[in-house]
Amino acid sequence: MPQLNQLGDVAYSQFFWLLLTLAVIYFGIGRAMLPKIQSTVDARNDRIAADLAAAQQAKTEAEATEEAYRLRMDQSRAEAVELARVAKAKAATATEKRVRTADAELADKASAAEASLTAERTAATGEIEKAAAEAVEAILAKLTGLKVTQSEAAKAVKAAMANV
Repeated sequence: MPQLNQLGDVAYSQFFWLLLTLAVIYFGIGRAMLPKIQSTVDARNDRIAADLAAAQQAKTEAEATEEAYRLRMDQSRAEAVELARVAKAKAATATEKRVRTADAELADKASAAEASLTAERTAATGEIEKAAAEAVEAILAKLTGLKVTQSEAAKAVKAAMANV
């Protein structure tokens, strides 16, 4: 069979072209494309490493910023507490001063009222003694017919009031 006789010649020819194609693919990919792929992978790895380093640096800076923020917040709280304490002290001092002023005014008013009351009491007692002296004078004149002077009646009323 002639087809089988040609099989050796055709197989060698096909084997040759297969080796030639594989060699072109191997050297084409291995020498031309593989270095480009490897440089892309290396660049990607370098970029990832740089990004990780930048992220670590950013994290360190963020932690430092957060610590500074916490420190400022603590200082602000301490200042606020101190300001509140000072304000309370000032308010207490002002309130105490107002209370002392009000107490002094009330004491003055009480003293004035007491003096006024004493003056009124003295005036009322004087009026009562005067009225009592007039009444004694009139009663003695009517009941006994004795004439008593106003000064004698006043002395008798004063003596009676002193015993009460």
